[in-house]
Amino acid sequence: MKQELAKSYQPKDFEDRIYKMWNDSGSFTPHVDSKKQPYTIVIPPPNITGQLHMGHALDETLQDILIRWKRMSGYSTLWLPGTDHASIATEAKIVEAMRKEGIKKEDIGREAFLERAWAWKKQYGGRIVEQLKKLGSSCDWTRERFTMDEGCSKAVKEVFIKYYEEGLIYRGKRIINWCPKCLTSISDAEVEYEVQAGHFWHLRYPLKDGSGYLELATTRPETLLGDTAVAVNPNDERYKDLVGKTLILPLVHREIPIVADDYVEMDFGTGVVKITPAHDPNDFEVGLRHNLEVINVMTDDAKIVDAYPKYAGMDRYEARKAIVEDLKAEGALVEIEDYSHNVGTCYRCGTTVEPRVSKQWFVKMKPLAQPAIDAVKNGKTKFVPERFNKIYFHWLENIKDWCISRQLWWGHQIPAFYCDDCGEMVVTKENSAVCPKCGKPMRQDPDTLDTWFSSALWPFSTLGWPDNTEELKYFYPTNTLVTGYDIIFFWVVRMMFSGLKNMGEVPFDTVLIHGLVRDEQGRKMSKSLGNGIDPLKVIDEFGADALRF
Repeated sequence: MKQELAKSYQPKDFEDRIYKMWNDSGSFTPHVDSKKQPYTIVIPPPNITGQLHMGHALDETLQDILIRWKRMSGYSTLWLPGTDHASIATEAKIVEAMRKEGIKKEDIGREAFLERAWAWKKQYGGRIVEQLKKLGSSCDWTRERFTMDEGCSKAVKEVFIKYYEEGLIYRGKRIINWCPKCLTSISDAEVEYEVQAGHFWHLRYPLKDGSGYLELATTRPETLLGDTAVAVNPNDERYKDLVGKTLILPLVHREIPIVADDYVEMDFGTGVVKITPAHDPNDFEVGLRHNLEVINVMTDDAKIVDAYPKYAGMDRYEARKAIVEDLKAEGALVEIEDYSHNVGTCYRCGTTVEPRVSKQWFVKMKPLAQPAIDAVKNGKTKFVPERFNKIYFHWLENIKDWCISRQLWWGHQIPAFYCDDCGEMVVTKENSAVCPKCGKPMRQDPDTLDTWFSSALWPFSTLGWPDNTEELKYFYPTNTLVTGYDIIFFWVVRMMFSGLKNMGEVPFDTVLIHGLVRDEQGRKMSKSLGNGIDPLKVIDEFGADALRF
């Protein structure tokens, strides 16, 4: 019988079959081979919440081109795949799904919630892996990893304990970025700034002795409830005689001091600044220098606390309106001036971030940052294109201590234990602890670690570290990291200092930076704009090769 050749090529008839043949034959699985030179790429692990989008398609295609080229050139090529637990994003999705069932996570408790989270991971983590295969990604699926698998979790505990014992990790009360919607702390890297139209409210704070008042301006009149001082510059002749005197805080009628501090700019506004240590990072530092009281005026979800009965329970913006009206009635409001300024928002949900003082865990960054700066300056790791090292240097040279604790249940639980009887604390790899002082059972810190703490270890934790495996010795350091410029400070920076600190070598020799896939108007593709193209639909209609091209 004569077989008719199809008039046009139908990718569907071939791609899945060919990919399966390659994968089943072990074509993507390299071996430790002393006769061959290794070439390694670790995949930027997609979130288990995710679905393949055009950004992934670009990222994976570039990595696959490099891997296939090196594989055909005779290298022992490892393209190591895996997924990220993405603590904030995943927990938010699960909480939302539970809300539709009329359940809160507190109703079922931590263990039952984590069972749901692992079930979610099984369902959705597997989905994105299958989608990556559809794209033709020649990853070594026999070595697939997950940031919360047993090996990666072991590495996380090892690093936490090492940093803690060296004094690089500490617990303390500091001002942090707080998301009132996600109800967790977030790091500086997770805050996105946007210009918002607002106002300057010009206020008068009367002197206690009745001799006059000081005028100042604020963009956040609701934080006035937590003011514990007013500051002027020590070199400002206008206010020299007032330093040390006392003011009466409007509405609250609390007595607060006038302090002198270099933080205040003499030529900005009136040269007088209200100091609210609990709700502003600069004010917090002024408060430390002058031993000021720290008064928190907001709940976790940004409502006014019960200590101020007239405004208690009001949302921060509702309270702002009420407070401005009351300031007007008291004669403390001078004028309202239109003012646009940069406001920090949560990168996950877009809610305006609330700076607040909170007891959290931090990593001391200065000692870790310098070797990472030197490694790029000395050419051990290079950026392609080179101009992107400016973002890298800017972030590391201005780095603050990293807040690593998150008020979430999904993630690596902090390996610290507390004795409620005698106050002792221990940090240990074990899953439970007995107090070394009084012998009572200890409770584990309920917080989890920032997602980026585990993904910072990805280039070596995935190869078996802290065990000194053959794979780790052969495939580390990896060669090329392929990623978008938007996560240089989230991820690239953290892998660099983590690799240098724990392995003594840079994690990769080249960082290949690509752009973001945009629509015809130059906008980033996003769900909220509805301007995305589903790569799977393109593959379905035209085949993976057409999409990759």
